[in-house]
Amino acid sequence: MGAYELDGSPYVLERAALQELLDVLRAHGYTTVGPQIEHGAIVYDELHRIEELPIGWTDVQEGGSYRLERRNDDALFGYNVGPHSWKRFLSPPLRLLWRARKTEDGFEFVVDEEPPPRYAFIGVRACELHAIQQLDAIYMAGPATDKDYQRRREALFIVAVNCGKAGNTCFCASLGTGPGVGPGYDIALTELLDGEHRFVAVAGSVHGAEILETIPHRSATDADIALAEATIAQAARRMGRSLETAGLKELLYRNIDHPRWEAVAQRCLTCGACTMVCPTCFCFSIEDATDLSGQVAERWRRFDSCFTLAFSFISSGSVRTSAKARYRQWLMHKLAAWQDQFGAIGCVGCGRCITWCPVGIDITAEAAALRAEESGQLQPEPAAV
Repeated sequence: MGAYELDGSPYVLERAALQELLDVLRAHGYTTVGPQIEHGAIVYDELHRIEELPIGWTDVQEGGSYRLERRNDDALFGYNVGPHSWKRFLSPPLRLLWRARKTEDGFEFVVDEEPPPRYAFIGVRACELHAIQQLDAIYMAGPATDKDYQRRREALFIVAVNCGKAGNTCFCASLGTGPGVGPGYDIALTELLDGEHRFVAVAGSVHGAEILETIPHRSATDADIALAEATIAQAARRMGRSLETAGLKELLYRNIDHPRWEAVAQRCLTCGACTMVCPTCFCFSIEDATDLSGQVAERWRRFDSCFTLAFSFISSGSVRTSAKARYRQWLMHKLAAWQDQFGAIGCVGCGRCITWCPVGIDITAEAAALRAEESGQLQPEPAAV
């Protein structure tokens, strides 16, 4: 499936067939996980029935603002993205690395040989699929492989969904990461709501094709395919944001000491919300612990954020003590240094960091301001006194 068009041999699934898809996946030993409404937001959790999906709901997002709103139809996937990302299932926020028990001769390591969970993700958006591929590059393509991530990833089944609407904080189209899903899925769906509620389905893997064959379907007509392509193209035209990527890394490196960093620091709360909701941020810390008897020692890996003082703490103290230093570190890494490390921008355009920032700091606006100020189109903001 290309960025904005369908190819392969598309099928059409009726709405009721989605429940059969869940049932088949669970019969194959997968734990199906998908979007649900909880505490006023769309989150990802174990999914048993399509009635648990956010039927007829959409999300309205702006900088520092998120709310759910009723649609005028019964769309199953008529929203964009919520605060959750799929990384918490592939790289859990808290993970035991090893455990050792004291013996007469020292310590004996206890090996955890439990098989990895077999997840089937339902409703993965194009930006999120790209984010998973970014995590693949981080955890599996480097000199060291995260074995736990690799096992979870290799057991994963992905049911992707093309976006039929764009959010006000979305900018995937300008990054080439959506709104149509690219390679890497097992099954991709496009929801059509033109009076007949149905899904155009495409297999992206041999296993995906095998699963699809067990679900009631018909071959997609030219009209079905054309409407699916038009649905994705319409979402692309209605992006709420954009990010110009040409020369972005060089732009940021040239402006590492620009007063703009101080200006944004006056607003930044250094809460780390942007890193927690980001589907690609991967900072973590290592913690050692023992039980009260001193007989058991453990090492844990915990999600962390470059916005915390402790994250850059060395023997002489924290390296990045100011909000300016910590925000600059995050944005420079995400949009510039990430390219040096992994060959791609570390952002997929989902817009979560804009929506869930308590003060609505906009990563696209900050990058655009640096570009405009450098070209003389915008006067720089004064530094804080």
